[in-house]
Amino acid sequence: MRFTPWWSRVSSYLVDYFLVSLPSGVAALVAPGSTGPAVALGVVSLALLVHNRWYLGGRGQSWGKKLLDTHLHRAATGRPIGTWKSFLRDVCHLLDALPCLLGFLWPLWDGRRQTFADKIMKTVVTPAEPPLPEPLARDWQPPSRQESTG
Repeated sequence: MRFTPWWSRVSSYLVDYFLVSLPSGVAALVAPGSTGPAVALGVVSLALLVHNRWYLGGRGQSWGKKLLDTHLHRAATGRPIGTWKSFLRDVCHLLDALPCLLGFLWPLWDGRRQTFADKIMKTVVTPAEPPLPEPLARDWQPPSRQESTG
């Protein structure tokens, strides 16, 4: 199994948080000191965080992972981790910041390129599986009942 290089993981993380924080950043620039737009755009940022990091991330690819063609999944099964575990993994990233961001740097020398959060949640990040070529995907059909029984 191949694991995603550290620079790719960092890049996808930065893409995720840049896109999610855009509405809040716009509020700070357009209406500094005004609470109405800031709160509304803060709610938009939170909704984007939930959708991108926890829902899409739980399905295997947040926007950043999709852009960098990587996939988050359970180490044992290769299956997506789901929304709830994706949320818990983000909470566990708090441990990666202790001490001195050591957990975020851990993938540089770890054989499976895991952060502390990955180790706790038993997840890995790998290059995404290539999809089936279009003609194969379009023409594929499950075997008929007659073929499978006799």
